[in-house]
Amino acid sequence: MGNLYLKYRQGFPKNLDKVFIQKPDGTSITYQELENQSAAYANGFEALGLEPGDRVTIQVEKCPEAIYIYLACLRANLIFHPLNTAYKETELSFFIDDARPSLFICTSDTYQNFSNLKISNAPKHVYTLHGQKEKPIQDIRIKDDHEITDCSKDHTAALLYSSGTTGTPKGIMLSHGNIGSNALSLVQCWGFNEKDRLLHALPIYHVHGLFVALGCVLMSGSEINWLESFDTDSVLDLLTSSTVMMGVPTYYTRLLSSDKLDKELVKNIRLFISGSAPLLEETFTQFKEKTGKHILERYGMTETNIISSNPVDGIRKPSTVGLPLKDQFVRIVNDSNDLLEAGEVGNIQVKGENVFTGYWNLPDKTKEDFSSDNFFNTGDKGYFDEEGYLVIVGRSKDMIITGGLNVYPKEVESYIDKINGVNESAVVGLKDDDFGERVVAIVVLEEKAKLTEKQVINLIKKSISGFKVPKEVIFVDKLPRNSMGKVQKNILRGSYDKKR
Repeated sequence: MGNLYLKYRQGFPKNLDKVFIQKPDGTSITYQELENQSAAYANGFEALGLEPGDRVTIQVEKCPEAIYIYLACLRANLIFHPLNTAYKETELSFFIDDARPSLFICTSDTYQNFSNLKISNAPKHVYTLHGQKEKPIQDIRIKDDHEITDCSKDHTAALLYSSGTTGTPKGIMLSHGNIGSNALSLVQCWGFNEKDRLLHALPIYHVHGLFVALGCVLMSGSEINWLESFDTDSVLDLLTSSTVMMGVPTYYTRLLSSDKLDKELVKNIRLFISGSAPLLEETFTQFKEKTGKHILERYGMTETNIISSNPVDGIRKPSTVGLPLKDQFVRIVNDSNDLLEAGEVGNIQVKGENVFTGYWNLPDKTKEDFSSDNFFNTGDKGYFDEEGYLVIVGRSKDMIITGGLNVYPKEVESYIDKINGVNESAVVGLKDDDFGERVVAIVVLEEKAKLTEKQVINLIKKSISGFKVPKEVIFVDKLPRNSMGKVQKNILRGSYDKKR
């Protein structure tokens, strides 16, 4: 039994009339509806002539129908290919040409402008999600019983693309086994059960919202408090009826800005989980002071799903991403692949059933990113502390080499962020004729705060080595972020290098 849907199905509650999704308007969707709708779509896909291994590309707003389609793809052994709704014509053209889907499901606007996409290999079928004048995908549904296509756990279940910050985006092939094994590990690690209700405000074109959040619910038969997007007031309203919340750090900083957030409001929450971007120690501390709850930070990436997590029962260390999950092997090595001791910064590598099978149509790149003994090179730099907790210091591509010395941006940022009046910072390396790169800090101040470049530099000089101290401080209103809250340092580097 390799099909991921069958694994999900084992986690469903015995009574399929149990609520799966609870919407804010009071309406709900049961597990029985989830079963029936996914079966009807799977039958429809097969009636269109789609065969195992064909890609189904979908670019729609967050909605339950997208989940039905995802599960239908699993049932029929099709490859689910979700796309960020922010992608425009040029980006869409690339993804469709590269993935070569048999079916593309999109919004009415994209459908109407589809002829403007410069595509060499157009999908055979193009449908809208909720079209009236167009072709709505709902029209293909056929009866609500479906014989699930079993497959090997190594068959590709989903195709997700990297952000392309360092070049052309790469298609990441995640197998039925990759996704299923990780979801099961997380259910066990985080103690999910049928009594849980997850507050879900994340997008579902991304690993966090799709495979992590939904996977934990499906494999434990629990429920979802459903929001189509993050809204502070809506989240606050739903906290009292939720037991778990998953989010990115930005969600937690926005909650902290509300006077409504207090210990009484979150008394039913057993677990707050943060990921997809680094959680500032200040946010961790302030949240604990205001709610009495420790945020649990974890670490993962598209190629691996979740790698490590702070414990549910045990010490949750701020500025760490916890301990490696069960059955995952994580190591820190130098550039020669020699193992490093605790406290030594090096390259983070991981091996386990959670690790993706390869890059789509890029066998050479796949080989390049794996060691000779099959560990995946994450591209992240970090170290294990004395108690085995993993600490991330930054991406390899973000590391600054100034005068032959390595500077890890996160370390410098941690000192800047502690300065009174600083809201947040991003440290990057910009070209320098003398040092090769110079350390530059881009800083966002708190409202009404007044700090000068000289003050920031003098304050951190007391704490870190001279070569790590920024040569320049640039003040901005906000930092550029992607949809999951990660600061886009490639944009900062490109922007400020061009100005100099």
